[in-house]
Amino acid sequence: MKTASVAIAVLFLVCLAVVLAACGGGGEDKEPPSATDKIAFASDRDGNIEVYVMNTDGSGQTNLSDNPALDGSPAWSPDGSKIAFMSDRDGNIEIQVMNADGSDQARLTDNPAPDGIPAWSPDGSKIAFQADRDGNIEIYVMNADGSGQTNLSNNPALDGSPAWSPDGSKIAFASGRDGNIEVYVMNADGSGQTRLTDNPAPDSMPAWSPDGSKITFASGRDGNIEVYVMNADGSDQTRLTDNPASDGGIPAWSPDGSKIAFASDRDGNGEIYVMNADGSGQTRLTENPAIDWSPAWSP
Repeated sequence: MKTASVAIAVLFLVCLAVVLAACGGGGEDKEPPSATDKIAFASDRDGNIEVYVMNTDGSGQTNLSDNPALDGSPAWSPDGSKIAFMSDRDGNIEIQVMNADGSDQARLTDNPAPDGIPAWSPDGSKIAFQADRDGNIEIYVMNADGSGQTNLSNNPALDGSPAWSPDGSKIAFASGRDGNIEVYVMNADGSGQTRLTDNPAPDSMPAWSPDGSKITFASGRDGNIEVYVMNADGSDQTRLTDNPASDGGIPAWSPDGSKIAFASDRDGNGEIYVMNADGSGQTRLTENPAIDWSPAWSP
């Protein structure tokens, strides 16, 4: 099955997510709007993986992309005017970008190997992503226009799921270099690669809090996938969700740091939820027979 093979090739950490991710677009010659108080997410409710956007209370769910290919892993630019995403519409997974209304879609990478999971630098000048082009999955960075693509992690193990710190100085990522998947951090130039978690179970999908003091991540250490949070130096690792179902994906912080959106299949299929930053007040935002996942909070 094409979707399954793409998921395996691109999202080597998919065991910690609910499923793949989505995003896309259409239309031309529109001024890119600034998005406020929105959550982009992926859904296969229209028969293939597309990107939707909704208000932060779950209302106004709208399809942004309309493409027969797989479009996934949405990431907002810091000014909210653009969304980077991954798509296999050109025959293999590449990074694309579009305006926040889905218009003006353009390909940024063009490589026979899969490129996916984009993450914008805080100043909007660069995009980090994971790529399989050197024989294994590594963290790359490029300019926002797709130029200057450079391998940052340079390791024979699997490195993926990059997340930029709010001050732009560091990138958190997941790696299998120590025999199981752990969360690491490195300087934005690839130097100083340091492990933050050390657990026999997989730890992955890091996301920085807006003030840079904390990192959320997904972990299977308690027998199923839950959302955890830790200090940016790896200390004080604390579970935020506690449910027999899988909770995770890449958790998405609200711009003020008060809430975290995440994906969960606790209601029988993947849905988007939101909770307070301490794990309280867990509330479902989507309710659809299809799978909804991969939330991304607008700046």
